[in-house]
Amino acid sequence: MNQRTNFTKGFFKENPVFVLFLGLCPTLGTTTSAINGLGMGLATAFVLIMSNIVVSLTGSLIPGKVRIPSFIVIIASFVTIVDLLMKAYTNTPGPQGEPSLYDQLGLFIPLIVVNCLVLGRAEAYASKNKFMSSLIDGLGMGLGFTMALTMLGAVREILGSGSIFNYKFIEGDGILIFVLAPGAFIALGYLIVIINKLTKKA
Repeated sequence: MNQRTNFTKGFFKENPVFVLFLGLCPTLGTTTSAINGLGMGLATAFVLIMSNIVVSLTGSLIPGKVRIPSFIVIIASFVTIVDLLMKAYTNTPGPQGEPSLYDQLGLFIPLIVVNCLVLGRAEAYASKNKFMSSLIDGLGMGLGFTMALTMLGAVREILGSGSIFNYKFIEGDGILIFVLAPGAFIALGYLIVIINKLTKKA
């Protein structure tokens, strides 16, 4: 598989959310708005890219018996960096007193450590491939994950509150169910159907 194909497969052909159904806990739990989906996606993408790089460079040096625990330590190190950066730079409440991005994502940021997408790519791909291939794989999968979360958050925000990226463009209340947990399942289900039909036609 060439590097271009390896990069683009994470967007549609092997999208972590719409095709592989990985990382559904943060996908459903944090996508009440487009900005939340984008923030969670970028945080996960950073951890995925950096852990892929480190695992590809050190994988051959790690004994097989402690491979998975070692990968978790590597991932946890980058999650700690993301958590501290987001706490420092995204912890300011909105102009109307809305909770900050850091507060809205809450526990889901530390839970990136056990995100099966991140650990799965480290084990299945980065530990068996060289630096550049692992970097491109992490970038493609990370951006594909970010795209999926942002799309889901945008759909829920538009239908649930008539806004996008906190910009209100439809007066009145939206459909309440889409800002609640059941709305995440409904919106995700329809998006999966649409993406699958588009990819089959392509």
